[in-house]
Amino acid sequence: MKDIERWGWLRPLANSAAAAAACLQFFGVPSVGAWREVYGDALAAAYRTSPTYKSEPGAVAAWMRQGEIAASSIECGLWDPERFQRELPALRELTRVKDPAEFLPELVRRCAACGVAVVVLRTPKLCRASGVVRFLSPTRPMILLSFRYLSDDQFWFTFFHEAGHLLLHGDRCIFLEGDDTLTTEEDEANAFAANILMPPEYQAEMLRLPLDGRAVMRFARKVGVSPGVVVGQLQHHGRFRRNQLNNLKRRYTWVED
Repeated sequence: MKDIERWGWLRPLANSAAAAAACLQFFGVPSVGAWREVYGDALAAAYRTSPTYKSEPGAVAAWMRQGEIAASSIECGLWDPERFQRELPALRELTRVKDPAEFLPELVRRCAACGVAVVVLRTPKLCRASGVVRFLSPTRPMILLSFRYLSDDQFWFTFFHEAGHLLLHGDRCIFLEGDDTLTTEEDEANAFAANILMPPEYQAEMLRLPLDGRAVMRFARKVGVSPGVVVGQLQHHGRFRRNQLNNLKRRYTWVED
């Protein structure tokens, strides 16, 4: 509550009764029972995050709800899965743009043209989610990203992972990335993201790269991705250790309102 009041999602309220009423209004539901019915399936979905941290359901639901509110203000074209599929390889070039103030509006614009509302929103405390895919209506999908790890390799992998869920699994359910639950759908989305970020024809060459920053940067320019994305993939494959060449990753910070 402190976070969502500080960020303006809800105005501060003096007593618990007023806060409860404001929360129901925020979620757009008339009762706690209705809240459970609307958000229960989302909160039971699989997570993808460190097993060390556990998310609190109310915090996750508040983050998702604010994402829905933000998505409703994005003007989107008709949901066109084929167009979105064609657009994804071109979106890879945005990984090379350093400033989020430049690449995020472009990402939102290009996805909206395909009918996908992309929202990037920090999480309140006790919400450890990194991303979610949810259909706000049968023809309006949302990809909500938390920028949780504040590094370029994690952000872009999560975006393409969620895009994979959207294209591979459609509107069958809500995909909420949190704890370390692994499913067939998660494996498929992981493979989808890896193949977008690093096309299969480059993967063998990537795995032969030496532990040399200049070699990684040359290869990244050749493929058309950021050096941080290459380092992240090599660390994932065990080619580099988790503490090696992290200086090539871009790090970000949230600016306090």
